[in-house]
Amino acid sequence: MGILLLAVLHQDFWLWENATLMFGFLPAGLAYHAFYSIAIACFWVLIIRYAWPANHEIVSKSKNVPHEDLNR
Repeated sequence: MGILLLAVLHQDFWLWENATLMFGFLPAGLAYHAFYSIAIACFWVLIIRYAWPANHEIVSKSKNVPHEDLNR
């Protein structure tokens, strides 16, 4: 659900004709995408922290699989 919301928010059609400068030098559309990129980075940190299978690393280490074979 979060990915769908972020995909919709990525389409910033409401700022296409906005000539306002944020902080006196940054166009509104560019400022929006800068903050959007930070929000996306935080979103993926949460996804990795809470949805990443924790047992994946434990299983790989417990089977004594050579490090080169873990990337296959």
